Amino acid sequence: MNYLAHLYLAPPGDDGLLGSLMGDFVKGPLTGRYPPGIAHALILHRRIDAFTDAHERVRASRGRVSPPRRRFAGIMVDLFYDHFLARHWSQYCDQDLVAFTRRVYALLAARAESLPERMREIAGRMRAHDWLASYRLVDNIHIALDRMSLRLTRENRLAGAAAELEAHYEGFEADFRAFFPELARFARLHHHAPGPAHPD
Repeated sequence: MNYLAHLYLAPPGDDGLLGSLMGDFVKGPLTGRYPPGIAHALILHRRIDAFTDAHERVRASRGRVSPPRRRFAGIMVDLFYDHFLARHWSQYCDQDLVAFTRRVYALLAARAESLPERMREIAGRMRAHDWLASYRLVDNIHIALDRMSLRLTRENRLAGAAAELEAHYEGFEADFRAFFPELARFARLHHHAPGPAHPD
């Protein structure tokens, strides 16, 4: 899952939000490295990713991506799902999306020194361009994937990849709507159930 989904699924509290975002930037065992709240959110992030990768509807979405881009289908579908979450936010969360994202941006600014260095750089761009709320618009998915194609060091086909979302929009949306409530239930079951900090 991408940034917005991990934030939505995070355990309650500021440490839960931070840990949910840090998951893509922290590898290896977690024991003793972070406060308990952040460590638990990091563990949940990994469990969410594992649940997502194994789910049949997510696999169906990745199968909708054309063969030339399928190697990057995981990245693309994660971002497509953030689009649908942002677009239908009010169906999943009582708090307004803009209010939620402002809280996240304020938290990232206030605790910037505690973030991994690479995440600190990305957090600045996230705030400046309002990535989280902007995902509601397909045009911004185009922009996000095009920018990502330039940042990746390896050759990729992400430039123009949002056309895949537009080509199979209803199918991707149906996959998301079937999958996301199951993922949300899974995450809630683990909000208060810390487990061993396995490496990736």
